[in-house]
Amino acid sequence: MKPLYLALLLAFSPVVFASEPANKTAVLPEREQAQLIDELLQQRLTQILPPLMQRENIDMWLLISREYNEDPVLKTMLPATWLSARRRTMLVIFNPGAGKAPELYAVARYDVGTAFKKAWDVEKQPDQWQALADLIRSKKPKRIGINQSASYGHADGMVATELELLKQALGAAQSSKLVSAEKLAVGWLETRLPAEIEQYKNLTAIGHQLIAQAFSNQVVTPGKTSTEDVVWWLRQQSTKLGLPVWFHPTVSIQRPNSGQFDQIKAFSSAKKSAKADAQSESIIQPGDLLHVDFGLTYLRLNSDQQQHAYVLRPGETDAPDELKQALKLGNQAQDILTGNFKTGLTGNALLAKSLNDAKNKGLKATIYSHPIGHHGHAAGPTIGMWDNQHGTPGSGDYPLQPNTAYSIELNVAVALPAWDNEIRIMLEEDGYFDGVKFHYLNGRQQQLHLISTQ
Repeated sequence: MKPLYLALLLAFSPVVFASEPANKTAVLPEREQAQLIDELLQQRLTQILPPLMQRENIDMWLLISREYNEDPVLKTMLPATWLSARRRTMLVIFNPGAGKAPELYAVARYDVGTAFKKAWDVEKQPDQWQALADLIRSKKPKRIGINQSASYGHADGMVATELELLKQALGAAQSSKLVSAEKLAVGWLETRLPAEIEQYKNLTAIGHQLIAQAFSNQVVTPGKTSTEDVVWWLRQQSTKLGLPVWFHPTVSIQRPNSGQFDQIKAFSSAKKSAKADAQSESIIQPGDLLHVDFGLTYLRLNSDQQQHAYVLRPGETDAPDELKQALKLGNQAQDILTGNFKTGLTGNALLAKSLNDAKNKGLKATIYSHPIGHHGHAAGPTIGMWDNQHGTPGSGDYPLQPNTAYSIELNVAVALPAWDNEIRIMLEEDGYFDGVKFHYLNGRQQQLHLISTQ
């Protein structure tokens, strides 16, 4: 029987928006979100962790952080009611093997949630580091994983001070057992439970519906509404739903005779002053091709989506055929990439094969896809960068694993003679890889959003 809150989530119907978000949505109240997060964490610790530790031949994993300087992995193991580490939080995960459940300890003054049990009696041992060392020696681990990584910031959470103090407490013999837990950390962060995939389907549906409303006459009045108006509408509606964005959305315009596509400008996240922002606002006009980049956070998971809209000119009832054909070329590039997903294939190999296949199909594609999960730009195989189409050392060498989620992000350059211009169809849709096939979580854009001109 499913736990109460998992059953509740799976029973929810997709959110429906009117001019304001409807009361009946798939966004759970915060109290129920917290209970669901803790249920899922317990499942992850018992179902995902043991095989990963066995795969990486690590029988003990240490996660140590001070308050407000949290290891990215440690944050995913805290209970929902803990918004940060407390004082110095030490989590110890020991896998005894032989099919036994992992032993979860907190070298702290109290339990860390229901999963990590207190393993420090301050009356008997006042020194927290010595208490940690005593626990480690009692378990006799062969390989002790710590989060150090040159390739992944997600897996590099052991700061220099904590490592120095840890080695002092352990001594030379035990310190010689310390190894990088990079692949264990990446595996923990990237692997999704079936119930998490259900959450993701709901989250991406909400994102799609918000984008659809933003790219409609409910929000946009051509000749009056600016791109910044749409951006801040998305921010405000997300806040009303109780769903934070993990990056500030962007809305941009491509239009006839607007000059060569500026890749640096399009992909730069450089912040501007408020004055500069006001000056850079663009008023949406008939005939514009609009683009949005938007991502939400819900139940410790992140979405990342990009879509396009066309603003109809007076008398038009549909987008020009050349724009619709351009979108189809973008979909074709998506099909090439997702069709090449294969367990064990590295991100760099997937990138190279997909770019070559796209070129052979006559597509001028740029691919910069990435894992999603506990982070928007998450741990796992990097599949190109917008400014590097030749492979990424380190994270690009990581292989695709089953039960992982990705943001299929790419663009295709298309020449439009009627515009005297080359445009970019920039798409980003979220999906998951089951080990055999790639699946979109809530479909993908195959038709342009249309905005009427009154």
